[in-house]
Amino acid sequence: MAGITVVGIGPGSLLDMTPRARAAIEHAEVVAGYTTYIRLIEPLLADKEVIGTGMMHEIDRCRMAVEAAASGKETVVVSSGDAGVYGMAGLVLELVLQREVAERPHFGGVIAGVSAVNAAASILGAPLMHDFAVISLSDLLTPWETICKRAEMAAAGDFVIALYNPKSKKRVQHIEEIRRIALKYRDPETPVGIVTAASRAEQAKTISTLADFTKETINMFSLVIIGNSQTYVKEGWMLTPRGYGKKESGL
Repeated sequence: MAGITVVGIGPGSLLDMTPRARAAIEHAEVVAGYTTYIRLIEPLLADKEVIGTGMMHEIDRCRMAVEAAASGKETVVVSSGDAGVYGMAGLVLELVLQREVAERPHFGGVIAGVSAVNAAASILGAPLMHDFAVISLSDLLTPWETICKRAEMAAAGDFVIALYNPKSKKRVQHIEEIRRIALKYRDPETPVGIVTAASRAEQAKTISTLADFTKETINMFSLVIIGNSQTYVKEGWMLTPRGYGKKESGL
């Protein structure tokens, strides 16, 4: 029986895709993914069967991919960034393991990719040099009360906070609530970095403050990084010290 592999394609540019991820896509007979992500890898899809669906059809898409693999076609499911970080790795693995052993396609594992949080951090400078928390503001699968509790704990613990899915056309107030929570524990001048469409042609970067960052353009292709009590901005770069200044003065 053929196999199914979950592939992280990186944040957008083919230059940011790992050689292992590219090889898996090139070897596959079937490639499944969200249509926006499929478009990012079009140069690699010649003569391949493509299973592309829109947002909110993740279960159907992954089921079709598992069926394709079970029917004898080498299949990959692609996610942007890292497929194991808010990607399709978990859903594909769940669907494979639900099948009777004799009917399962071989699970080829997960090929790691450059995550959105890593890509955004590299564009901003070095904001993730100390402990950080990653939180999605999408409440489609997670209760909003749970998301707020996690944000509260992360803010109280002085974690740098990276926010996925920060704002959409329908969900405009969630980011304001997170800002309100963070302001309970952090100075209004705390740096906040916003990177939109990291590694893609329309990439944009903004560095603001906790007091004002929600005035900036933020959408579903943005990733927001809220600094901790030590984060600072210098010459346009956002930096969270690791603590080397304790070993050597001047750092």
